[in-house]
Amino acid sequence: MQFGKHKITPCLWFDTEAEEAANFYVSIFKNAKLGTISRYGEAGQDVHGKKPGSVMVATFEIDGQSFVALNGGPQYKFTEAISFQVPCDTQEEIDYFWNKLGEGGQEGHCGWLKDRYGLSWQIFPSILPNLMNGPDAAKTQRVTNAFLQMKKFDLGAIERAYAGN
Repeated sequence: MQFGKHKITPCLWFDTEAEEAANFYVSIFKNAKLGTISRYGEAGQDVHGKKPGSVMVATFEIDGQSFVALNGGPQYKFTEAISFQVPCDTQEEIDYFWNKLGEGGQEGHCGWLKDRYGLSWQIFPSILPNLMNGPDAAKTQRVTNAFLQMKKFDLGAIERAYAGN
């Protein structure tokens, strides 16, 4: 995998699950592929403390966006301060990503979930930004009231709220 398609490449810090997580994410997204796996050697073992031959970095790509998964140790954990957004065109797509990414994780509110590694995702209808930025404040308010009651987004309920039904 080469860098350069995008100026920024997210680096995700794991304890020991980098390769497993990279394979997990690649299995969920259609246009995704695993890249290179780099391993720790003898050099720097006094600093990193990792067993020689264990995975240091696993690279992967989703829809042309490169990612690096780093096995850096247990000292850092993911928080909701960083999340990945997945806009979905249909309820089936919302259900798919919600179920796949949320498997072994934790559901949140308003389309948020944590995957099995603690990484936060926002699974939401791709039409939501348009519904929220329209000129009709009453419609926006109804949509907001509807989705604030949800964990996983219900596209039909949001569309009905927008229409006033």
